[in-house]
Amino acid sequence: MSQKRSGKRVLITGNEAIGEGAIKAGCRFYAGYPITPQNELTAYMAKRMDEVGGIFIQAESELAAINMVFGASASGFRAMTTSSSPGISLKQEGISYLCGCQLPCVIVNVMRGGPGLGNIAPSQSDYFQATKGGGHGDYRLIVLAPSSVEEAFNLTMLGFDLADKYRNPVMILADAFLGQMAEVVSLRERKRGRVYKKEWALTGARNRTPNVIRSLFLKEGVLEEHNKALQRKYALIEKKEKRWEEISLNNAEIIFVAYGISFRIAYEAAKILEKGGVKVGIFRPITLWPYPYTPLKKASQDKRAIFVFELSSGQMVEDVRLAVGEKTPLYFYGRMGGGVFDEEELAKFVKKKLKR
Repeated sequence: MSQKRSGKRVLITGNEAIGEGAIKAGCRFYAGYPITPQNELTAYMAKRMDEVGGIFIQAESELAAINMVFGASASGFRAMTTSSSPGISLKQEGISYLCGCQLPCVIVNVMRGGPGLGNIAPSQSDYFQATKGGGHGDYRLIVLAPSSVEEAFNLTMLGFDLADKYRNPVMILADAFLGQMAEVVSLRERKRGRVYKKEWALTGARNRTPNVIRSLFLKEGVLEEHNKALQRKYALIEKKEKRWEEISLNNAEIIFVAYGISFRIAYEAAKILEKGGVKVGIFRPITLWPYPYTPLKKASQDKRAIFVFELSSGQMVEDVRLAVGEKTPLYFYGRMGGGVFDEEELAKFVKKKLKR
């Protein structure tokens, strides 16, 4: 069955694509707990882990799942856990511990409406939680935001490589639309890249000095030095790992900024506006952290206005404003609590602001 998947174009959901991307990236440990709208991912991993000789655990809670990932990662496994908004909230302490111990893993959030239990509809209201740190301490996650099922597959594979490269957790920030929708995807075999030796892993120490993995440093000054080392790593990630997409920016009079499913809708809205003579460029951040501030700043020079579209109260607006400065007019349009805008809605909003 796995041979039939390899290299073929198949119709697959976003949740399944993330799971297959993890398998092809060498993930051999998965721990999760059921929550809609990512249950298909857990079910997919239960089946595929058995086929490839990996370990699948349906944990007794989200707290247990993230700590199982901690243990597996500390042992050198490529490990993953997945959940949806309130489940990710429960994982925050474990995520902070993973960052403090510099343990690589991939964490998937298929976002749903909130706050609280909310509903199971699409949302993008976990942006702050993912990019600003939902847990305690001065830590960062690398945050990747796919906008299609195929990109969900590819970015999951990339996520495992980035996690190992920097010894840091990576979050795939998706949403209910991307998790549930099905698209044709090429499930390619991953190219052989650099293999990151995990000499730090806890694999037994019969013939070597024991390794120690911890985030508790009680001696005066030691924790501060540890934090300084983490910040140097984050600065390196900011320098080297920013990713974004630009569409029709050179001749644009206005720019749309959107990620994930909102980008897909904004792209269609741009087509409507262009038929009416409005020249629209689109800037899509792929890494939400590190955020591509400098490329967005460059793209916004001499533009009439910036429009930010997001299924939230406008959480990404803060980062867009940091990028473009105060001079360029910035307008936001969003929906909350599982509400979803369409392309006609966005086009009408833009026309109103431009008074066309």
